[in-house]
Amino acid sequence: MSITARPLLGPLLLALAGLAVAAPDAGNLEALRGSMHLDRDPAPARIADPLKDQGIQDREYIHQPPLVPHQVRGYEVDLKVNQCLSCHGWKNAADRNAPRVSPTHYESRDGLTLSDISPRRYFCLQCHVPQTGAKPLVENTFTPVESLR
Repeated sequence: MSITARPLLGPLLLALAGLAVAAPDAGNLEALRGSMHLDRDPAPARIADPLKDQGIQDREYIHQPPLVPHQVRGYEVDLKVNQCLSCHGWKNAADRNAPRVSPTHYESRDGLTLSDISPRRYFCLQCHVPQTGAKPLVENTFTPVESLR
């Protein structure tokens, strides 16, 4: 250990000890998987089927990505194919009566407009999710932004 690192060791150890003391209820936390031991995997839960053809869903907060109002199971989205764009790309959206991909999805991270979907926006289901009738995993009291009610 270098001579310059030694003076930092004491305050670092004190800070770490303080973190351990600051979380007295840490032993009372319960995981979403319940009391299942970590060395055993529970049977995977089946995700509820999406609500089918619900039309455009209202948004709950500003900048919320639109929800997908239809089934996407089996859609091919990989490095070579994006089946979402067969309907939602600018070329086909009008013919398919589908919303067009936002112009923001054609911008690079540097703000340049590209001729095709930006690589950082290519995998649609990272942000756009199908709506389901599933119950929330945890209780919450979320209410939409006032201007969207």
